[in-house]
Amino acid sequence: MELSQRLRSLPPYHFAAYNRKIADLRASGVDIINLSIGDPDLPTPPEVLAALIESAQEPANQRYPGYEGMLALREAFAAWFARRFGVTLDPNRQMTTLIGSKEGLAHLPMAVMDAGDVALMPNPAYPVYPTAVALAGGVCYDLPLDAEHGWLPNLAAIPADTLARAKTLWLNYPNNPTGAAAPLAFFEEAVAFARAHDLLLIHDMAYAEVRFDGARPASILQIPGASDVAVEFHSFSKAYNMAGFRLGMMVGNTLACEGLTRLKSNIDTGIFRPLQIAAIRALQLPDQWIDERNAIYQRRRDTLLAALRDLGLRVETPEAGLYLWPETPQGETSAEFALRMLDSAAVALTPGTNFGSRGEGYLRITLTAPDARIAEAATRLRTALASAR
Repeated sequence: MELSQRLRSLPPYHFAAYNRKIADLRASGVDIINLSIGDPDLPTPPEVLAALIESAQEPANQRYPGYEGMLALREAFAAWFARRFGVTLDPNRQMTTLIGSKEGLAHLPMAVMDAGDVALMPNPAYPVYPTAVALAGGVCYDLPLDAEHGWLPNLAAIPADTLARAKTLWLNYPNNPTGAAAPLAFFEEAVAFARAHDLLLIHDMAYAEVRFDGARPASILQIPGASDVAVEFHSFSKAYNMAGFRLGMMVGNTLACEGLTRLKSNIDTGIFRPLQIAAIRALQLPDQWIDERNAIYQRRRDTLLAALRDLGLRVETPEAGLYLWPETPQGETSAEFALRMLDSAAVALTPGTNFGSRGEGYLRITLTAPDARIAEAATRLRTALASAR
């Protein structure tokens, strides 16, 4: 027996190999501070847990859930979206409930792309995007992102022959891994571009509610007419510290929502109803809860920014998201530096090349560790780099 050629052609998921090395070091007794994965360490709100526990005891909630998600959850999400972004969504036609936004991102290309279709793909990017396109038989065309252009793609530079084959345009702001934000003017340009070239614009907004210094990242659906050409992904994982719950939502274009819902009806049987009831409770939390949680992340961000700059590493100050994106020291690749810090400082950082070739020369560092561990990581990095000089 052999695995399929489709699977054999894919690289291993980059976090899997790195996690094995971390696990091996921990097994040998090394105290690793893991700043490589954006897994929220802060607890799920107690009100959300209470809703989960209470509803799980109801026999009706222990049966198969509907694949389309509870109408009550879709209505609650529509109400939240209207409050947060001032955009009205139809819960029945413009919404698909997901077993985590990663699942939806992975499945969407199978619903909207055919073999040989082109996906306009930022580089660097969350690696699920190009993998999902490859599994659907599509081909990625790189849109280079760099600091000079604010980590925004140059849509005007895409060749006409590529555009003729393109089906999807992928965007992600607040951005993973760079932490960049996109202004509304760019969203306006992207929506007009998608309309002009008959593209489905796929915007991943998993980090919408992790924000700093008074920032409030905009939804691409705030652009008039955007839902004609765009869908947007939202995640409960980062917004409400519910990563293990596996809950997300795709909203926007009706045909894409219908297509993904139809695909999922042949793949899964939906989300455990008590998890959905817990999500409804999360959507009712006041802004104060978000603000207080984000103050913790901002404190961690500032601690790491100061440490990295003290070490001579150039790094921008993100206004949203869970990541810092510092440049590596000259003369070392991203992977070399990350492995050196893992071995010499017992701090796990992610090489920028895990997110594509344009990530070379950078590292991604997460804010998802307790304050004391963040401070300890900063001390270890200072010591490791000082001893190497």
